[in-house]
Amino acid sequence: MTTATATTSGTLIAVTKVKGTNVYNNAGEKLGSVEDIMIDKASGRAIYAVMSFGGFLGMAEKHHPLPWAVLKYDTKKGGYLVNLDKKMLTDAPNYDRTPEFKWTPEYGRKVDGYYKTPSYYTAD
Repeated sequence: MTTATATTSGTLIAVTKVKGTNVYNNAGEKLGSVEDIMIDKASGRAIYAVMSFGGFLGMAEKHHPLPWAVLKYDTKKGGYLVNLDKKMLTDAPNYDRTPEFKWTPEYGRKVDGYYKTPSYYTAD
């Protein structure tokens, strides 16, 4: 049996390979890594990458949703590049992974507005 992770190549990549991929800024600093991907159920398009940032050894780590449009894959680094610095991420929308957190259209619009990308949420 062949798995998607064994057969992806070119411009396609399996979600299992994206998870854990490092995210760097344009200065080459590692900002974090991709923890999850938010996919539109109807279209199948990736809308957000959820990046872990901050903390130490996984403690006090925050999860930052990044609009997929701000990520550019860099084959030399084997990771994603974003035009962000650590200060911008510190002030960015983020959340703790707790059962209390609920993603809402309002939260998505806040994320999209912060990164100045067209909003996925045009109407509720």
